[in-house]
Amino acid sequence: MLQVARLAPKTLGDATELVVGFLRSQLNDDGGFKDRAGASDLYYTVFGLEGLLALRADLPTGRIESYLKSFGGGESLDLIHASCLARCWAGLPADVRAQAPRVSILARVETFRCGDGTYSATPRSEFGTLYGCFLALGAYEDLGVPAPDPEAMLRCADRLRAADGGYANQDDLPMGLTPSTAAAATLMRHLGRAPDPAIADWLMSRCHPEGGFFATPEAPIPDLLSTATALHALAGMHADLERIKEPCLDFIDSLWTSRGAFYGNWADDVADCEYTYYALLALGHLSL
Repeated sequence: MLQVARLAPKTLGDATELVVGFLRSQLNDDGGFKDRAGASDLYYTVFGLEGLLALRADLPTGRIESYLKSFGGGESLDLIHASCLARCWAGLPADVRAQAPRVSILARVETFRCGDGTYSATPRSEFGTLYGCFLALGAYEDLGVPAPDPEAMLRCADRLRAADGGYANQDDLPMGLTPSTAAAATLMRHLGRAPDPAIADWLMSRCHPEGGFFATPEAPIPDLLSTATALHALAGMHADLERIKEPCLDFIDSLWTSRGAFYGNWADDVADCEYTYYALLALGHLSL
């Protein structure tokens, strides 16, 4: 994702420095990036850090390192934040990254392993979720350790394919979701399985005629998370994006703010690191 997001300045042009300025404004004194309430949060720190890396901006490495060290080995973190801790360490320079408490972080991730051998954000679950598998695989990859039992993750994805051809995150959802389907396609590729080509058609069918992707068939408006993840999955499957390129660029432009950030959708009124990074990822794919 980072390599693709680095192409965003081709589209942003002179506005690139505005985005850098916004991301820097989201860094708190303790070295963490702000959530929507202004507090430091590992989840948002992933996107702030990755955004600065994508734009090749200088990193306040010392402050971020200090913030990460405050979490130790992630012993008290949930699966989402434990995986974010791994992702943040992976984004720092090699000499700093070498200090990451890999064993402890992955031990924490393993506490979210389910009865079927996969992962869920809910501890002691019988069955894993796509999001849980995606997070756990990311943590292992970020820390340079092979993930255990990748076949179980593939079986989890197979189990969660919905009747409409997309993928749900968990068993009790009646239809596929765009982010979950994109995650399933990306997970498969990382584990060495070519996704079913029909997934690309399913994702394309979620594209708004005027640009952007819907999260579900019932969603009233498209959103930037669904758009960025769908484009990333489609590009990974070598789908032809030409016919949706200009509408999606227009959609992303409609979410731009003069502060150098992007809103998550047309109804949003709070800019943050997360959606600004998703804009960079989407712009990177659309610049190819």
